Amino acid sequence: MTATTHPDFLRIRDKVYSGQRLSFEDGLVLYSPQVSLHDVGALANFVRQQRHGNRAYYNINTHLNPTNVCVYRCTFCAFRSDLRSPKGYVMSDEEILARGQEAVAAGCTEMHIVGGLHHQKKFEWYVHVLRLLHEAFPSLHLKAWTAVEIHWFQHLTGKSAREVLLELMDAGLGSMPGGGAEIFHPEVRDQICEHKADATAWLEIHRTAHELGLKTNCTMLYGHIEQAHHRVDHLLRLRALQDETGGFQAFIPLAFHPANTGLAHLKKPSVLLDLRTMAVSRLLLDNVPHLKAYWVMLGVGTAQAALAYGADDLDGTVRHERIYHDAGADTPQILTVAELEHLIREAGREPVERDTLYRPVRRQGTSWQAVETAATLV
Repeated sequence: MTATTHPDFLRIRDKVYSGQRLSFEDGLVLYSPQVSLHDVGALANFVRQQRHGNRAYYNINTHLNPTNVCVYRCTFCAFRSDLRSPKGYVMSDEEILARGQEAVAAGCTEMHIVGGLHHQKKFEWYVHVLRLLHEAFPSLHLKAWTAVEIHWFQHLTGKSAREVLLELMDAGLGSMPGGGAEIFHPEVRDQICEHKADATAWLEIHRTAHELGLKTNCTMLYGHIEQAHHRVDHLLRLRALQDETGGFQAFIPLAFHPANTGLAHLKKPSVLLDLRTMAVSRLLLDNVPHLKAYWVMLGVGTAQAALAYGADDLDGTVRHERIYHDAGADTPQILTVAELEHLIREAGREPVERDTLYRPVRRQGTSWQAVETAATLV
């Protein structure tokens, strides 16, 4: 039996074409090696095109990791450091402001802020980081602190997630990233990050953020010790919360990088798994608007190919990314606007610059070469 006539895939294809929701069992079929990756990708591309036409999005953004000192010791993490390690650091106010100035000079609309859970820093310091940047650069959207960090702030303060989020919003929080989700299933989560916020806490914090009007992203870290049924379970838990709140705006499948981690004996996920996970995610997450191919983790070529496997977003310029480069990512430290737009056009898509909330950005008379040159002088 050839893949294209596999009866379970044909049934799934009919469900997708008729707008029916896919089940857990359907997700397992889509991950089966008996079903052609090309067929799964073509079906995901159909869904992408129905939603977004020929558009593919990117933004001009920068990352800020104010500290890498972290109380947790997640097996998969290469970024964290002990307090007394030579690798450990905490950025000063001056360094943080300099990063903000560089972002504005580079035309960034977004700063993505995550970091370690420094056990000697009080919650007020994390609030201060946002307020400092927001007051100095009010046009810069601050997408900050994962649900794991919010959960840590609850521990530090004894406050509810709602109270913590309201205080962060008052300081300038504009939205939340989706990190820290990893894999929800306890069979996996207990092995790779047993002490940090569990699936229930992660989902509840995002539920609360959505109730407060904050848009958030969601993620899944795949390609380590998990199996297909763990991935499908994870995706369907995200879909269920989205049914409740509608607050997720993008899903990002994160390819595991094993170098310098406690799982360094594992191989990186293959390009075939990368593309299949992208496609399955698009098909199962029928209520999440956008699917992001994060080029920093996937590699530029795979991210570009993912635009034909359900993805409609390449993320952005991504200045100063540290977390995945510490884990062995050999992708560039930054892509220029010209490079992003070339990748999108080469894939047969129309590039659209967006802000964090997926509103198109209109720039009049901008010379990106001049902007990016000026940014290097800051």
